[in-house]
Amino acid sequence: MSLREQLEALRKDTLDAIDNVKDINGLEAIRVNILGKKGPITEVLRGMKDLAPEERPKVGSFANEIRDHLQTAIAERKELLESEKLAQSLEKETIDVTLPGKPMRQGARHILTQIKTEIEDIFIGMGYQVVEGYEVESDHYNFERMNLPKGHPARDMQDTFYISDDILVRTHTSPVQARTMEKHDFSKGPLRMISPGKVFRRDTDDATHSHQFQQIEGLVVDKGVTMADLKGTLELMIQKMFGAERSIRLRPSYFPFTEPSVEVDVSCFKCGGKGCNVCKHTGWIEILGAGMVHPDVLKMSGIDPDVYSGFAFGIGIERVAMLRYGINDIRNFYLNDLRFLEQFKVKE
Repeated sequence: MSLREQLEALRKDTLDAIDNVKDINGLEAIRVNILGKKGPITEVLRGMKDLAPEERPKVGSFANEIRDHLQTAIAERKELLESEKLAQSLEKETIDVTLPGKPMRQGARHILTQIKTEIEDIFIGMGYQVVEGYEVESDHYNFERMNLPKGHPARDMQDTFYISDDILVRTHTSPVQARTMEKHDFSKGPLRMISPGKVFRRDTDDATHSHQFQQIEGLVVDKGVTMADLKGTLELMIQKMFGAERSIRLRPSYFPFTEPSVEVDVSCFKCGGKGCNVCKHTGWIEILGAGMVHPDVLKMSGIDPDVYSGFAFGIGIERVAMLRYGINDIRNFYLNDLRFLEQFKVKE
């Protein structure tokens, strides 16, 4: 059999094999076996040395024609096999659009975030700015700038977590007020601000205490600020939070950074001030502390207390939520129990 006849027989057999192969791996094996360096076409071409010189170009050209033909046939078969494989895969992955979809749980803002946002909105509406600060503070800003020098007995009420001798996690958001006061330019207007955020105390966790809680403190500094301004501001906030029928009362108290200082009570929203188990039959519920900014605190921020005065207050966000919704254990806010949290889920 001549070389030309061998090549023609090889083409026929290979085309039959290509047509009958069932998968990509089998097709690749045919390609390697027929067209590879050790394949039969290469072997046939090696016998060209025995041909007459005038026959060699003809046989070489015919061999290349067959090689190109087989390469094209292999490529076409590969494309067909890949299409069939894709079709089979898609058939298996067909989605029945009539089936019900998987239910998706919708998240919501935490109840404490809702309360915080509501209080912020109230004060933004009164022209206050919201200023956030560092949770890790220096002793200087956390205590000394709040009129609590080292060794002051009032520090015991806020004994907290120290990172070093002079660095601690803040016990209130008052350091934000101190930092803001020393930077504020009163030639551009009064200072009205609230400072929300987490605070930390060395308290034993129980139903009404937590080593970590959230607080919002407010501060106003301007010429001619009085206790009447403080009372009116707090009364508006309380009525917005607990209802227009609520009233407040101020009781003398003590805070190192305010003078005079007051505890603020709200009329009981369960009994309307008549007396019940919620208000311990007094008609009033303590809700926050406040007072006029101490002159020494103003001085330490470079503010002349003979020209400027101000008021400050601090309220616990958990305290507001517990009173508003009748929650009797502060720890419920931090347990991530959806049975509790979903009670306060609101549509955004």
